[in-house]
Amino acid sequence: MKWEIPVEVCLGNEYHANEQLNFSQDKHIEKCLYKTNGECVLDKLVDTGQKLLARTQYLNYGREIIVGWCKKYVDIINPKMVRILDLGCGQAADLLNVKKALSDKDLELFGVECYGPNIEHARQHGILVHQLNIERQSMPYPDSFFDIIIANQIIEHTKEIFWIFSEISRTLKKGGILIVGVPNLLSLHHRAMMFFGQQPISLELLGPHVRGFTVPGFRKFVQADDYFKVIEVRGSGFYPFHPSISKILSQLFPTFSVGLFFLIRRQANEGNFVHVLDTRFYETPYFTG
Repeated sequence: MKWEIPVEVCLGNEYHANEQLNFSQDKHIEKCLYKTNGECVLDKLVDTGQKLLARTQYLNYGREIIVGWCKKYVDIINPKMVRILDLGCGQAADLLNVKKALSDKDLELFGVECYGPNIEHARQHGILVHQLNIERQSMPYPDSFFDIIIANQIIEHTKEIFWIFSEISRTLKKGGILIVGVPNLLSLHHRAMMFFGQQPISLELLGPHVRGFTVPGFRKFVQADDYFKVIEVRGSGFYPFHPSISKILSQLFPTFSVGLFFLIRRQANEGNFVHVLDTRFYETPYFTG
């Protein structure tokens, strides 16, 4: 699920700061004793790159994209009431942004989250939050209940995507929209890392993500058997450039962006997405309910 944990910076005295710096340098020298010069240079480049990435990391969540799509959809259909669900809502940043942008609309905002502090924070802000395992449990909502479902920076954490998208297809109204945000496996910096034989950051083995996504790969998956239709794809974040340049580049070259965002419409096809497995065999025992 989406965990938004604040970064705390602790400043010690000059002695401890220098001591820490020397310790880090010693560790780097020790590591380099067992590596070639090329490998050490590559490590330095990776470390430098990660520091540059931190400047634009906030763009990876595509907050403005999500709000824009929600507002445009609601303005077009103009319903009396809008029900919105955020899967892995974290501290409900996306839902609260949408609430502010649609302050003149009658909204019911729902979230699914598993991390206790995030649940408490979201509930304090009026979000109706349910705690459950979206990879194994049915969502406690009726069929065709939501107008909009958001899944921002969550799907990459899961294995059981057939079940998750089946529950989305069940609870989302026909003609409703799904907004999915995921890290881009083929972003510019990932392409560079793989060229030099490095593991992509979004799929580090010692990390939280278990899936990688590209535009054609995700489009092929989500449009299987015509339950969903991708309407628009946008990018957000463009490492290692400054935020002002990053925003421009991600608009021009979305498939090279750090984050990919998909605007998806629920088609009129009856049934649920998990039935795509009825005609396909994969050597993985996916959960089907």
